[in-house]
This record gives sequence, C-alpha cells and structure tokens, in this order.
Amino acid sequence: MTPRTHAAWAQAGPGVSTRAARLPSAGRRRPQVAASATTDVSTENKAKPDWTGNDLLSRAVNAAIGFKPLFSVMKFGARQTLKGSAQKAGVPWTETVRDLEQSEVYQIKQEIEDQSLQYPDYYTQSFHGYDEGNLNWLAAFEVEPASEVMALRVWRKETLTPLQAQTRLRKAIFKEIRTFQEANNLREAHDIIDIGCSVGVSTRWLAAEWPRAQVTGLDLSPHFLAVAELRERQLGGGAGQRQRIHYLHANMESSGLPDASFDLIAAQYVVHECPAHAIEGLVRECRRLLRPGGTLALCDLNPRSKVIQGLPPVLFTLMKSTEPHSDEYYQFDIEGCMRDNGLQAVNTVECNPRHRVVLGCLPAAEA
Repeated sequence: MTPRTHAAWAQAGPGVSTRAARLPSAGRRRPQVAASATTDVSTENKAKPDWTGNDLLSRAVNAAIGFKPLFSVMKFGARQTLKGSAQKAGVPWTETVRDLEQSEVYQIKQEIEDQSLQYPDYYTQSFHGYDEGNLNWLAAFEVEPASEVMALRVWRKETLTPLQAQTRLRKAIFKEIRTFQEANNLREAHDIIDIGCSVGVSTRWLAAEWPRAQVTGLDLSPHFLAVAELRERQLGGGAGQRQRIHYLHANMESSGLPDASFDLIAAQYVVHECPAHAIEGLVRECRRLLRPGGTLALCDLNPRSKVIQGLPPVLFTLMKSTEPHSDEYYQFDIEGCMRDNGLQAVNTVECNPRHRVVLGCLPAAEA
C-alpha cells in the first residue's frame, strides 16, 4: 500500500514518459533512532532533523500546521510548488493529467478493485494536499509528473533530464540490493513484490532490472492501481523484454498472499508515509512473505541526510503539512524492528544525498 502519491511524491520509473510509457532497456514501537554497528550511513550527522519529533522547532511547526486556515494555505502551496517546479523542468504535468482523464482507467479500476477491503483510518485522512488522500483520481493522475520533479530535486544542482534523474535514483537502489545479496550469499530473485507500488513506476523499474522475474505490484489505492495497469497495457505487458507485471489491490499489513512467496520484497518511499504501528505491520508481513535466502529492501528518506536536515523552514513546513506521520517516521527504529521480526544481516546504506536503503534477509539455511 502506498499511502499517498507514492513519493511521498518521490516515486518514478521507466515505464512512462511523462505522457506515455518509457520502457527502460502489533502494537506501537517505542520511537527511537538507533546507530547500528553495521550501518554504513555516516553518524557524524544528527540522528534526525530538528523539525521532527518532540524538539522545540518541531512543536512550533506542528502548531502552525494545526491552525486550520494556515494548514489549508500550506496544502495548496505544497502542490503549487511541485507544479511550478515541473513547469520549469519541462515536465508536462497538465498534459499528463489530461491524458489520464481521457483514458480507460475508470473501467480498469472496476476490474482491479477489491470492494471488500477495509481501509485503515490513517489511509483515509488528508494526504499530500488531497482531502481524500490516495483514494481519489487527481492524486493518481499527478503521481507521474510529481515523481519526476522529486527525482530531479535529488540532484538539483546538476542539469539532468527526468529520465536521467530517475535512472540514477533507481540504479543506485538496485546496486545496493545486489551488493547486499552477494555479500550474504542470497538467492537470485525469481519472484518479486513491490509493496506500496502506487501507479507502478517503481514496479516497472524492478521488472526491468530483473526481467526474468515474476513481479507483483501491491497497493491499497484502486485509483493508483488503475493507472499502473493502464500503463502496463500500453507497454504491451513488457513487450517481450520482461515478464508482465501483475497488480494486486490489498493491504500491505495483511496481503492474503501465501507464506514464503517472494525472493525479493521492496517498499520504495512508502514507510515515511505510515504511522509507527503500520510500519511494524508492514515489516511483520514482509517477514512472513519472504523465502529463506530472500531479501527485504526498504528505501526511503534518510533521517541523517544533511540535505534533509538542512531544508529551509518554508520547505520543511510545507513538507510536514502534507506528510502527517513525519514525526513518527523520523523517530522509528526500522533496523530494530526488522531484527525483532527475525530479519538478519540488517544494514542501512545511503543510496543518494537524500535517501537510504534498509536491508535485511532470511538466511538460505533457515527452514
């Protein structure tokens, strides 16, 4: 399940040019930020940004966000900031939305939606500036251009095209996954699941990287999944270059899939959008779904990133106004949670100036 527009608006992938398709050849855990002996991320930085948690600055920002008239202005401002950046970068935001509005996504939603699903309370609240969170069409239609903008922002001082930025972003993640697999003598990925797949951009990158694997994309938003499935049909199901992706409407904390079903489980830019209890539920479910010799990779914002810690007040206030669970995420001990749920060789690596990958596995010898 991807709560929101999958990036926290940080998603993107091959598969879709901004207009069409680009195909690249149970309880709450005590919040804490733990420094692990196996962590490659620099510990010279503070453990988290000052504008999160219970720090004075964080409380001041939260008080401002809690003032409803100001909050409404912030929500509008956050989305307008992204749209303005898209325009400057030549990302066709308006055109992408218009094309999707005129497509068959509405029929696809009826085909893919599991109407028996019950949505968690946190998933139905305002998110990313959308009153209905991820359960609406505008959020689904704006994921792709927002994702391209967010990738470009990782290297904002460089002159890159959206595809170049996305390629660098995704390849860096996959490099860390493959390095981890080799170091721990883990199995090659034949069955992969992209949890919180949003509109499928991250899923298509995974499928392109592991073209022989059967890849599943899981999300809780039927609107997002309808866009993902539309793009897969437009791409001809991989056009013989990879296996066709299958999309599943399900809750990431209780997928209903069989035990030990996957060799690689990835969740990209999902965890920071979840409250602590949902993060625990996600890790627990991933442990259940992972095969012996399999890998779990959680890619997301890096609390120790100098870039994130140094965001100017206007930007981090706008960010928090659309990300209601930021405080919980930045204080949550993901490595500890993974270890508590039986994952081994848990390690965190920095994959770019803003993001990290937290990796864990089940040894191949485990029965």
